[in-house]
Amino acid sequence: MKNVSSFRLHIGMRNVKTAIAATLCALIYFLIDRNPTFACIGAIFGMGSDTDNSKLNGGNRLFGTIIGGVIGMLLFPIYLIFYPEGGIHYPLLIFLFIGTVLLVLTSLFFRWPGAIQPGGVVLCIILFNTPVETYIQYSLNRMFDTGFGVVLAIAINVLFPRERVVRFLNKIGVHELDELNDTKLNDTESM
Repeated sequence: MKNVSSFRLHIGMRNVKTAIAATLCALIYFLIDRNPTFACIGAIFGMGSDTDNSKLNGGNRLFGTIIGGVIGMLLFPIYLIFYPEGGIHYPLLIFLFIGTVLLVLTSLFFRWPGAIQPGGVVLCIILFNTPVETYIQYSLNRMFDTGFGVVLAIAINVLFPRERVVRFLNKIGVHELDELNDTKLNDTESM
């Protein structure tokens, strides 16, 4: 366990790259007059301490969103056969149960257990909180927006790996960053 007295609050590389990714997503979405919320969430989830970690984190979010969205799009129209106006009724619990089982099995089949939680979020939103007339559009938008944010986060990690940033800072004479806050804080740079 870490000694509490050794904790230092700092702005690390992951923090900065996460902020850049989220802000860049929002800027791009503002320019195309689209709500940036889910793209920014994808970028934040997609940022890792390095490119491999970004792929894992972002993959969890993206594949979970896709799996949960597809399962929601398949189950919700069946529910609408019984309740065409939608709404929350007790039989929806059966669809939630079935959807959750399918989500877990699908995530494990594709060897992506980290997709279960974000997939569950999307599944629940589709089943309990999406208007009848927009559930397909909602699902597809979440998949696209999440994918955009994740890809942007990975691209930022590819373009600005820690080593390249350290070399650049050293080249311009910035050395007081303790080698970017002691590079070996076990990459537990708090966000």
